[in-house]
This record gives sequence, C-alpha cells and structure tokens, in this order.
Amino acid sequence: MFIDNDFPKILGAELYRPHPAYIAEMAVEPVVVHDFTRQPGQTVQLDRYKFWGTPGTKDSRERVSDQTIGTANSRNITKEKVLVVLKEYTGPADPGDPTQPSTFKIARETLITAQRLLLDTGNLNMFHQSIGSLTLLDDYRRWRDRVFIDELAKAEANGAAGTTQGGYYFAGGKTKDSSGRVSYSATEYGNEVQQFQVRTDLLTVVKDLRKRNVPTFADGLYRCICDPTFMMHLRRDPDFREIARYSGNPGQGMYMGNPMMPNNASFYMGPQAGQGYFLAGEPVMPTGVQFEGVKFFESTNFPIKNVTASFDGGSTYASKEVAQGYFFGPQSVGVGIGGPNAQVLINNNDDFSRFIILIWQLYAGFEILNKDFVTTAFSFVQDDGTV
Repeated sequence: MFIDNDFPKILGAELYRPHPAYIAEMAVEPVVVHDFTRQPGQTVQLDRYKFWGTPGTKDSRERVSDQTIGTANSRNITKEKVLVVLKEYTGPADPGDPTQPSTFKIARETLITAQRLLLDTGNLNMFHQSIGSLTLLDDYRRWRDRVFIDELAKAEANGAAGTTQGGYYFAGGKTKDSSGRVSYSATEYGNEVQQFQVRTDLLTVVKDLRKRNVPTFADGLYRCICDPTFMMHLRRDPDFREIARYSGNPGQGMYMGNPMMPNNASFYMGPQAGQGYFLAGEPVMPTGVQFEGVKFFESTNFPIKNVTASFDGGSTYASKEVAQGYFFGPQSVGVGIGGPNAQVLINNNDDFSRFIILIWQLYAGFEILNKDFVTTAFSFVQDDGTV
C-alpha cells in the first residue's frame, strides 16, 4: 500500500545530495549559519572577518623586561556583522513566467505500478528517472547553483580589481569609462587582447589576489568558476592545456601522489582529492584543474552577460557578449538558513487522491560577504576569426 508521506521525504533527502553538474556551492564553500527558529522576514547574523593589516617589523614587536604589556590598548577580532534577511523560495517556477510559482504533479498510478518496485529495491536513481522526479531535483539544484554564481557576480560593483580591492577585471587590464563602456584599439583586437590570456591576465589576477592578502583555501589554492567559453580561452595556452588534458593522479604535494603522474586534479579520485564522495556507485564531485595557484571548475550554469564595448578605439560601441570567470578565496559568500532547511512539501488538494502534487521549499538568505576576496574576470567572445 502506498503511503503519501514516503514520497516527499524521499525527494527531500535528495535535495541535499551534490550533483557533478552544479559545482558552485562546493567550490565556494560558503559560510553557513542555520537557525532553526528563524522564519521568513527575520534575520540571521553572519560574520565578515578582516585582517589586522601590516605586521610591522622585527624591532616594532621587540619588548624589554621592564615594559608593561597588560595596560596597553587591546585589540578585538576584526569582524563586521552581516544580517541576512531570510526569504521563502519555492520551485518549480511557472513555465510561462519564471517569476510565478508552480507545482510538480505526478499521477498516483505511476507510483503504484512497477516504479514503486525500484524504490523498494533501493534503486533510487532509476526510481526518480522513471517517474520524472529528477526534473524537480534538477530545478532546485540548478537554481541554487545559479544563486551562488550571482552572488559572486556582485563583486563587479566594487569597481576595477587591483592590489587593494576586489572587483571586475577585463582582459588586457581594461577598465570601464564613466558610462560603463570598455574600449580596445583595432590593433589590440587583432592581437586578441580582448580575450583572457594565461600569460598576462591570469598572472595579473592571481598576483592581485595575493597582494591584497586574500586567503587561500585549505589546499593553498584560490578557486575559479568559469563558463565553457572562458575555459576555451584558457585552453588556448599550451601550458594550461598540457595540465588540463590528462586525467589521472592528483599529483604531488599534500595529496602524496605519484611524482611521475601529471600534477592536476581533474580525475574523480575520492575524498583524498578534496571532493564530495559517495559509496555504492553514487556520483562524486569533480576536483577541478589546478594551474598557477588556482583550481578551475567549469560550469554550464552561467547567465549570458553583455557589455558595451568598442573594438576600434572608441569610434563605435555595441553590446558584446563576454565569457565569465570568477576568482575567489574562502569566506566570500555567506548563507543564512531558517526553519527546517530545504524540504519537499505535498499538496493535499490531490483531485480525490488521483495525483501527487509537490513543491520544494527553502527559508534562506544569500549574501556576498567579502567583495575584496572576489575578482570577476571577463573575456570577450568575439574575435576576428584568426585564432
């Protein structure tokens, strides 16, 4: 006999399972605060930590035997409080209007027949495929993945990135004019300066991250989420392509890999390589490609972005599509969660028990915590066709 409570619980548990296609949250490693008592409209407090600044010289920290230390001015942990307002999010969205809510409906007959046997035998993946519930799960995962990408994108409003602040970086080191436009000369366009280059742009971005004391992740690397076109521009560099082309051992260093293997982390290796790991044939998460102090993750979930630009020295401007790559360190994005976290709810208005009608629901707030820890890099898609 089918029990109504079974199905939403099974689906709700699947919301928490990472998926290799959506890597933004895994790569970002957000600061998370979960307050079960909070409801939409209330706030959850996150902390934004900062460093104390210059360390001084050896002589400046020297103390003498008769010097009193206890009465000196004390310092507290440098942090700012960030209050994130919780909001209610649901899915799926209306197919005709993404801003309007909708529901996911399954005929009860579909569950009562053979598909139910797949659940009873423990084959969850085929169970969700057979009844179509993978579409509801994918809706939640795709939406949540895009949220983290959009939060990182907010760093662009910080201005041009450099050695003192995070922000945007256009290929060739170009900056926006007062109207928000970017200009390249015809010669620069012919030399592909408008597209992100490893030997100039990547080294500059990494140098600026280090100069402004952006911390690295536990593996000593920064991270980058980029779209396929941005990755294509990187792969034009022979050194980057040599590192990214092989799958195999994660390499040397903290992973204690075979030194004869290529030093990259593109192979799905398990928890020792730093990604989510599941037993019994469940999917594992990609570890990315390591190059020049950055671990790169490719995502197909970026929104399309256009920038007003000129490729003839400013004579004519037009809207041009850009490829995006977001470089960041830890504690860049924070998440506040209220109530029971993500869950699947069932609608009791089921047309005399003929259908099962579901939604996913989440009480949460998302916020970029440190814009100085993020560089949003842009590479123009258009070129002269000679590449």
